[in-house]
Amino acid sequence: MQFGKFDFQIKLETDAILPPFKGSTFRGVFGTALKKVVCALKQQICDTCLLRDRCVYTLVFEIPPDQDTEGAPSPPHPFIIEPPLTTKTHFATGASLDFNLLLFGRANEFLPYFVYAVEQMGRTGIGQRINGHRAVFQLSGVSSGEQVVYDPDSRKLLAAPPSDFSWEQFAAGISPFNCPEITIHLETPLRLKYENRLQAELPFHVLVRALLRRVTMLNRHFGNGEPELDYKGLVARAQTVEIRESRLRWFDWRRYSNRQEQAMLMGGLTGEVTYEGDLETYISLIRFGELVHIGKATTFGLGKFAVKFPESMISLPPAVGVRGPDYP
Repeated sequence: MQFGKFDFQIKLETDAILPPFKGSTFRGVFGTALKKVVCALKQQICDTCLLRDRCVYTLVFEIPPDQDTEGAPSPPHPFIIEPPLTTKTHFATGASLDFNLLLFGRANEFLPYFVYAVEQMGRTGIGQRINGHRAVFQLSGVSSGEQVVYDPDSRKLLAAPPSDFSWEQFAAGISPFNCPEITIHLETPLRLKYENRLQAELPFHVLVRALLRRVTMLNRHFGNGEPELDYKGLVARAQTVEIRESRLRWFDWRRYSNRQEQAMLMGGLTGEVTYEGDLETYISLIRFGELVHIGKATTFGLGKFAVKFPESMISLPPAVGVRGPDYP
């Protein structure tokens, strides 16, 4: 599976007012800008567009259901926007407001379109209107790790080949070790459904089900097919892992859907939970989840978490990511 992570560095040219969770704002403006950039026929309805099967926007945002399996869940979107992890709402002119763009599979081929779309976002503006205008910004660069991918001064987009790994390769790179306790810190709100209901708590088996679903769907649609995992056995053993301490809470936030033309309430779990039990088997799954998020609405940046090990195990491989904000 091809996987790319790109850091977009942006600098505000005017003051900005943004919500505590900024994923919806970035994702909404990004979608609008991308459609304007790539739409050749300027049609409002993608379903009837002659070019929909060759359009970057529809391939990224309007993914059709899986036709091969009746009742199968919709394919995942091939991107995630990781917004700035701060609950701050007012930003002064000149402030940085960097975000990450994660790409899966063929979406990595469309990076030039995404870079251009972000530049258009900067001209259109984001956030609430101040004196009748949204905040505008300048894209000051794009990087992938230590490599500079895009320099706006030279207007050159350098080649940045994404990582290409299978689930088997990823799992093989995680050395097994005895781990009787881990803490999962939710860096952004997590929306999980179990038995067709959104969950206000996070038993370990529910977390494992979400991880298995995520690794399966991503590898099925963007990789080499579903990995060979003992799904039933992993879920069954996960039910023996107990919650030692939970500091989870529910966080509600609203977003306006241009597509549905209405405000929507988007709640999710925040905080952290500590598990204890036989966890060794699940470390590779959890580490994979750290990279790719889990749950619903991941394109907004939801479902981002970091795993923390006990201080006595601090010499073991560090968790991916950093501690996120405490949403109100």
